[in-house]
This record gives sequence, C-alpha cells and structure tokens, in this order.
Amino acid sequence: MSEALMSMNGPGQVVDSGTERLLGRKDGAIGWVIFNNPERRNAVSMDMWAGIPKVLNVFEADPAIRVVVLTGAGGKAFVSGADISQFEDKRSNPEDNEEYNRVSGAGSGAIARLKKPSIAMIDGFCIGGGLAVALSTDIRIAAEGSRFAIPAAKLGLGYNYPGIATLVGIVGPAFAREIMFTARQFEGEEALRMGLINRLVPLADLEKTIRDYAGMIGANAPLTVKAAKMAIAESIKDAERRDIPAVQAAVDACFASADYAEGRKAFMEKRPPQFQGR
Repeated sequence: MSEALMSMNGPGQVVDSGTERLLGRKDGAIGWVIFNNPERRNAVSMDMWAGIPKVLNVFEADPAIRVVVLTGAGGKAFVSGADISQFEDKRSNPEDNEEYNRVSGAGSGAIARLKKPSIAMIDGFCIGGGLAVALSTDIRIAAEGSRFAIPAAKLGLGYNYPGIATLVGIVGPAFAREIMFTARQFEGEEALRMGLINRLVPLADLEKTIRDYAGMIGANAPLTVKAAKMAIAESIKDAERRDIPAVQAAVDACFASADYAEGRKAFMEKRPPQFQGR
C-alpha cells in the first residue's frame, strides 16, 4: 500500500468504517477498502468485519465509484486470517460463536454481494479468512512473494459449505482438496496455476497494475459491467436458484440506457465514450 494512498485526506475522500483498523478511501473512480491492522498482519477483528458493510454501502451508493479495491496496509499481508486473539472472548461458547459468525458473515457477504466490480490487491500473506475475503472479490492480483493458505486443519476449525463451494468453484475439487487437506502455504506461482489469483506481478508493478485494471473497468459502461457480473454470478448457482429474469432485466436496461446511445455515437465519431451509468 503506497504512502500516497494511505495519506489521502480531504472532503469526501474518507469513509467512516467505525474503526481505525479498517479504512475507506475514495480516489476518483476507485473505492479503497484498506485492512489496517499491520501489527497483526491485518488479521480481521470483529470491528473490522462490522466496518466492511458500512464502507461498501457508501461505495455502492456513489455513482462516481466504478471499482472497489480491497488491500492490506503495512506491506507484509493482505489479510493473514481472522484475529485469533479475540477467539477466547468472542468465540468461546456457541452463543458467542453464533454472534461472531453473524458479524463476520455480514462482512464477507457484503463483499460477495457488491454490485460493482471488485479487485483484491494482494501483497504478502493471504491466509484463512484473508483468502476467503480475496475469493469474494471478482479479480485477484498479487505481488510476487505473496503466500496463500487455508490452515483450518491445523486449528481444528470447520469451514462451512458456502466457503468451500466458493473455493471449489474457483480452483476445482482437486486443488480444493489439496488446499484444505494439507493446510500448507502456496507460493504465488502455485496460486496462479490453480486459478486462485488472476495475475502475479512484481511488487514494484502491483499498484500500477491495479490502477490500470481499475481504469480500464471504470472507463467501460457501468450498466454493462453490472449485467455481466450478475450473469456470471447466476451462472455458477444451481439451476433452480438462478434468477434469469433479473439478469435479463439488467441486460434490457443496458439497451435502454443513454450509455448505449453514447457508445454507438462515440464509435461512429471514433472517440472514447463518456459513460455515465444511466
């Protein structure tokens, strides 16, 4: 995470998450979610889980934000997992564990349900709950030297079905078995081969690559991107759970939009289109 991004301030740029351990920033068309717990390698505490929906709701409602990027502060980790130091107080009995799961589920669910495209910018450790967060995003780009793992089998933790299903949907059952059964750490090259990440780049190129991707996505028609994201999400559901009418409505909205007219006009005039998301 660059110092320039971390030091951003000013009207309209800071988004309150309710905790200093999770930062929200508006940066042009990019909404940044920054896990800011570097002394614990950005392990996610309960207040951080609770802050995620607050920030994402602001980004979702702001038409100027076209892409959401999630990353970690400190240069050593994206997210190293859940903050296990809280487990004694927050997950020591079934009732507390149920509340913890509710809050953490709301946080991870907010990422998965985000209608705008999301990118995980990974530098360092991406472990356990951190990998689950990354897998909830649409695109994952990592710096060389990053490491990935789900160490549940070393901790005696159980992973619920939705989390496993997401993992299987991305890497397939064979790699999912290897990840879960061995609980070992995978290097970036292995993660790329398995499909855990989309791209692996030198650390010096990471932020530029993220901004380039965000710029490409942000310059495209928001309604088209939204419809595509919706269709992809529905395609990986069981057939009886797919909401095809909602997808068709999103597609129809594209053809009825001013952006569609702008796209055609820009093509004929041989200039870049200026999409407004309507």
